[in-house]
Amino acid sequence: MTAAISTANDLLLGRRSFIRASATVAGGMLISLYLDLPLTAQEAGQAKPQTYPPDAFVHINPDGKIIIQVNRLEFGQGVHTSLPMILADEMDADWSHVVAELAPAADVYRDPVYGIQMVGGSGSIAHSFQQYRELGAKTRAMLIAAAADQWKVRANECRTEASVVRGPGGRSATYADLADAAAHMTVPETVPLKNSGDFRLVGKKTRRLDSRPKCNGSLKFGLDLDLPGMKVALVAHPPTFGASPKSVDDKEARSIPGVADIFEIPTVSKGTAVTVVADKFWTAKQARDLLKIEWDFTGVERADSQQLWTKYKELARTPGNVAVASGDDKAMGGIPATNRIVAEYEFPYLAHSPMEPLNTTIRFDGDRAEVWAGSQFQTFDQAAVAEVLALKPDQVTFHTEMAGGGFGRRAVPDSHVQREAAAIAKRFAGTPVKLVWTREDDVQGGYYRPMHVHRVEIGIGADGLPFAWHHVIVGQSITAGTPFTPMTIKNGVDETAVEGTADTHYEIPNFHVSAHHPTVNVPVLWWRSVGHTHNAFVMETLIDELAARAKVDPIAYRRKLLKADAKKLRGALDVMEAKSAAWRTKLSKGHAVGFACHESFGTGVACAVDVSIENKRPKIHRVTVAVDPGLAVNPLTVESQFQAGVAFGVSQLMAKGAITLKDGRVEQRNFDGYTPPYITDAPVAVDVHIVPSAEKPTGCGEPPVPVISPAVVNALSQLTGKRYRTLPLVSV
Repeated sequence: MTAAISTANDLLLGRRSFIRASATVAGGMLISLYLDLPLTAQEAGQAKPQTYPPDAFVHINPDGKIIIQVNRLEFGQGVHTSLPMILADEMDADWSHVVAELAPAADVYRDPVYGIQMVGGSGSIAHSFQQYRELGAKTRAMLIAAAADQWKVRANECRTEASVVRGPGGRSATYADLADAAAHMTVPETVPLKNSGDFRLVGKKTRRLDSRPKCNGSLKFGLDLDLPGMKVALVAHPPTFGASPKSVDDKEARSIPGVADIFEIPTVSKGTAVTVVADKFWTAKQARDLLKIEWDFTGVERADSQQLWTKYKELARTPGNVAVASGDDKAMGGIPATNRIVAEYEFPYLAHSPMEPLNTTIRFDGDRAEVWAGSQFQTFDQAAVAEVLALKPDQVTFHTEMAGGGFGRRAVPDSHVQREAAAIAKRFAGTPVKLVWTREDDVQGGYYRPMHVHRVEIGIGADGLPFAWHHVIVGQSITAGTPFTPMTIKNGVDETAVEGTADTHYEIPNFHVSAHHPTVNVPVLWWRSVGHTHNAFVMETLIDELAARAKVDPIAYRRKLLKADAKKLRGALDVMEAKSAAWRTKLSKGHAVGFACHESFGTGVACAVDVSIENKRPKIHRVTVAVDPGLAVNPLTVESQFQAGVAFGVSQLMAKGAITLKDGRVEQRNFDGYTPPYITDAPVAVDVHIVPSAEKPTGCGEPPVPVISPAVVNALSQLTGKRYRTLPLVSV
């Protein structure tokens, strides 16, 4: 997701905001935001701004603990630590006293840019960096004001460190001691923020707050939730999207002790599914396996991968809707055939397969509901539950649970898992019901990264650089028919399908990119780094091929071709080249080095890999990655993100790394058929180097993914002499 979001039901945050504070009955200080309506709403005479619960962001307890609310989902990316670091640094809080909590769904927690509460587009730190700095600085200013008032001194005579205010004459008071008085201080409208050289936490390697409880098993995820009297639900989904049962024989299933009910619910694909509710997961699983369902496929399109490849390739030979057109459209005609490259690429559907299966727990009490879910889209999911239960969103208490991975899978605009859970809970009023999507349900039931075909024709100039570039991309639109449509689809082109190509940082004089978005009965969704996954592969393998054709060093070729303003990519290339030089000059026999660089979500990345071939598969011995994410809030997290992101990116290359459909049915069902990288497939070593920067932070969750696959196949091309244009790599 790369564009700001606004929807008809007022999802936008006002641009102007400030914090308010109050003292609690038990003592302490609570800090929250007070939000203005957008100016357009004010001009239209809409309701006055709303004040939200005072414990929104910071709570200073009498015992000195400082609880900081994280307005995002934590599912491995590290915001549970990085966002509190930002606030605590400006606040001069004692880090050993900081506790992080995942915030529930509420307007106050909406992303300052996107306007909904969410995680996506690698925007958590990038969008909330200023927000959390100001929260911390204003809290600190109010604590100083309280101390100055008590001591009858000027505020500028006081300083803070480690949750203590110190004043003239050796006076001192802890934040906990000052919290009640500070809560009654006037909230400053503006406050000075620290210079980057004064940061005590930001920019320093800091161990994650959630590491220990994750390692010792004490941290609970959504799937671990166990409420008194809770039931567990599993759903038998149609084998083809949009189908419905013609008949259901549930006699054997109902005979299993512990089965509470079996009934049908609607699916978002306009079909119907069969739900089994029982006292335990295994009971529900056994009962579902005994269901005898005859499905009705009347009027349902049965997508087939082979037929889609044929259709997509035909479309790729015709111009699509224009994404970008610069220079002369007829420039290609003046280039002889001997100076042209024509390349066609194929990318299959990909599943997300997070380790924690999707789940949502709901208790419906008639006039209210309570939800527990590891959601990337709290605003959408809360509203969806409310709609199904005929409630208002503020009647739905939505708890954000820790999640075990997502890679985009928990950011679903149609909220289909939450809608199913709500439909089931509606039948069990007063009883909490946990809906679980098993991995088989998820692999076979969607949602997927769209399959794509690319067709590229390149005209090469006398200098060996591309002079004309015609690029057609064919694939489903992810955002069509969602609230994101007005922001992401222009001229019939979904920008998430062309990002990383249409906005290339390479200087190509006559550059034309167009796209076709066929409608297919397969639900699609963003996959970690979205369009950059396939677009970077195409761009970086072709650039490498052009460099080899010109007999120019691939790093030097990229530098020559990069635009003058591609500063982050140039910096990343410089660091990558320097840090990898020692091992690149000492490659073992049968090894080759491959390169790739790409900028996504504002972050420049350059990658070098050492690859050999073992058992007809690439063996990745070493990866050196250089990244320019602006200011790295927590370098330890950035390093972890890139090590894990590179491993995730390798999944595009796995021999069984494709979702295929035959006669409308997904042929894979679990990790036996859709295989992630195992230890032998993952890089043996990943060295991560951060380009020093004081610029504002940019994304780190998704940028590591696009570079690894093209770098690996660029190395393979040196070893085999072949160019790889179809993923996954069945054999090399």
